[in-house]
Amino acid sequence: MLRKTTIDFLKNLKKNNNKEWFDANRTEYLMAKEDFEGLVSIIILQLTKIDARYGELKPKDCVFRINRDVRFSKDKSPYKTNMGAGFSIGGKKSNMAGFYLHIEPGQNFVGGGLWMPDADALKKIRQEIDYNFNKFKKIVEYKTFKTTYGGISMENSLKNPPKGYDIENKAIEYLKLKSFVTSKSILDSELLDKKTIQKVQTSFNTIAPFISFLNTAITD
Repeated sequence: MLRKTTIDFLKNLKKNNNKEWFDANRTEYLMAKEDFEGLVSIIILQLTKIDARYGELKPKDCVFRINRDVRFSKDKSPYKTNMGAGFSIGGKKSNMAGFYLHIEPGQNFVGGGLWMPDADALKKIRQEIDYNFNKFKKIVEYKTFKTTYGGISMENSLKNPPKGYDIENKAIEYLKLKSFVTSKSILDSELLDKKTIQKVQTSFNTIAPFISFLNTAITD
């Protein structure tokens, strides 16, 4: 579970997204950061039940910086108003599919997959879906997966079939995807509940076969 002060800090940061306020409240930020990293540490330990390699991760390998990259953005707000962690084998900067936790008051979510993979990985994933569509379909259309997450996101998709695939391909709607992700909302109150870890782990367990399918495609 998280402390209420962590949620409160993020709410206040959203209202005061400037360096002066942040510097004046750095102690509160460091406390919130420590709280979040503590949660991440426990999640890492839980993920070893899915794959022992997650045990090689440390919180710093998973937690994203709170500072925004504003170089190419019209929005010059210096800080993110969320705390996020990506749990991928090899760390958040690896090209592997993984799990994700996003803490942002009123917009929290858990999920996972692979966002905008590079051309080589995308090609491999499409090939794996095409070759093993029955297996892929069984994973993403599994009842618990669909009731928990609603399936995988179909938003980031090509208008036409990718090169080399026919419009009549039974997997075509999945083959047109450019990202392979899914997410599920979490209430602020759930994050403050003693069962937070259990709920996050249950959510991650549900999409573990999906993550594994993507990683098998990339690495094999």
